Amino acid sequence: MTPRLRSAGAVLFSALVLSVSFSSAAVASDSVSTDIDRFLSETYPATEPGAAVIVVQDGKTLLRKGYGMANLELDVPIAPESVFEVGSVTKQFTATAILMLQERGRLSVQDDITKYLTDFPTQGKKVTIENLLTHTSGIPSYTGMKEWAPTMREDLPLEKLIAFFKGKPFDFEPGTKWDYDNSGYVLLGAIVEKVSGKSYERFVEDEIFKPLGMTHSSYGSWSDIVPHRAAGYDREDNHFVNTAYISMTQPYAAGALLSTVDDLALWDKAMSAGTLVKAASLERMFTPYTLPSGASTRYGYGWTLHELAGKKVIEHGGDINGFSCDVLRIPEAKILVVVLTNNPEAAMRPDGVTHRIASTLLGVPDLERKIRLSEKALDEYAGVYRTGDTTRNVSRDGGKLFIQRAGGTKREIQATGPDTFTYAMAYITVHFSRDAQGKISGMLFESYHGLAEPEIARTSEPLPAEKQEAKVDTALYDSYLGTYELVPGFELAITRDGEHLFGQATGQPKNELFPESPTKFFLKVVDAQIEFQKGDGGAVTSLVLHQGGQDTVGKRVR
Repeated sequence: MTPRLRSAGAVLFSALVLSVSFSSAAVASDSVSTDIDRFLSETYPATEPGAAVIVVQDGKTLLRKGYGMANLELDVPIAPESVFEVGSVTKQFTATAILMLQERGRLSVQDDITKYLTDFPTQGKKVTIENLLTHTSGIPSYTGMKEWAPTMREDLPLEKLIAFFKGKPFDFEPGTKWDYDNSGYVLLGAIVEKVSGKSYERFVEDEIFKPLGMTHSSYGSWSDIVPHRAAGYDREDNHFVNTAYISMTQPYAAGALLSTVDDLALWDKAMSAGTLVKAASLERMFTPYTLPSGASTRYGYGWTLHELAGKKVIEHGGDINGFSCDVLRIPEAKILVVVLTNNPEAAMRPDGVTHRIASTLLGVPDLERKIRLSEKALDEYAGVYRTGDTTRNVSRDGGKLFIQRAGGTKREIQATGPDTFTYAMAYITVHFSRDAQGKISGMLFESYHGLAEPEIARTSEPLPAEKQEAKVDTALYDSYLGTYELVPGFELAITRDGEHLFGQATGQPKNELFPESPTKFFLKVVDAQIEFQKGDGGAVTSLVLHQGGQDTVGKRVR
């Protein structure tokens, strides 16, 4: 799902997308394909989890190849036939299912959702199916809720999944704002079931996969035998670990599907040909929703919409435990690029990879061609930026510029043009604005995922001082070792290795803790602090996690 399905757990402690035949040749012989192949080989090293990639232009497969490893334990390399979890790329299939039912006269996207979900409390507000499709319902996303994270391993019936957000206060009035919402697509899956009389899984299999010949696509299952299934991985310290388990009942219609690059190429052909739904439905699917303010959300029905080199891009990514992907279509240029990876923490995000490849095919400069700025020039952008409750610090370290959201990870941005930067790993552009005197006054984020945030104004506040490590008696570390329960089922394990203390949350990498006092520690990979607390007897009985403006108490359980 996008944002990453596992992000709810990450908020506590994280360093923290017909028949046709394909040529058996891995890569076309022309120089463009050779350049793309070289780039992909560098991005996904042969000995690490990697990616399956397909690149199609004008109906010709320019590249179809696997890079890196599908299974590190069994030493199995990735092949084009490898099956990956595709996370939020599921949403475009869910949206198509809704439009298929609309064309059959079974529903209208303008219907109030309570026509089909009669017991869902909309609190006096009108929420339409279109609001769910376009992430404009105001219903809070369950993957952002602290109480959801500990349940990821549980097999949940649909009604219990909906119960996570059912009755919760709306984030905003329906139709007035855009906010990426996995809950909305769960409700869309429930509507598909109610109207069709089939389970969501059965509908997608019978009505989409089978008619299109997508024989290697399915609803995710850990009990089913899935030939050529790639294993999902995360990076811990400097090595890879198996990703945290998640029951596939939980991503559901928002992110539970599996697929291959070949099947997604079949899907692209069906979209281009209007095989499943009519041209009018496709046009609406690929038209961004417009807010009452006149602002475009740059999101249609299950697809994000933007431009590259003046050409319309139709795209969506997907993230779920151990996997990440991106599907990028440029109909005018007849380009399709699909990247499916089991290495979500690779040097470049899949959307960065697809955009670089598409830029190469279009013959335009891509966002990886950076501009080198002096330290003095970079200092112009440094400062504290704030809008509402959101604060971001922009700082320079040597010849590099970084952005860190309060409670988040410090990430490098690189200059690509006048007052324009991109994140090193992803296709997210940061535009800095200037006032009448030419001084930097704010910044605006632009992402293919949808509506950019409102401009974040620069404040006059000084940047907070970098935390400094204090010298403490490391013998104290032994008294902190143990497991602390932050919420039921979500724990933080404190361990040591020699003179170093570490914390590791359930399903997440291990991160070093640095002392700022004998009882207080901070992380460098993410804006978070931990404070150990003693009970009446003098023994450590709990800790407090300070992150993102919240204080979470964890009782020592082991």
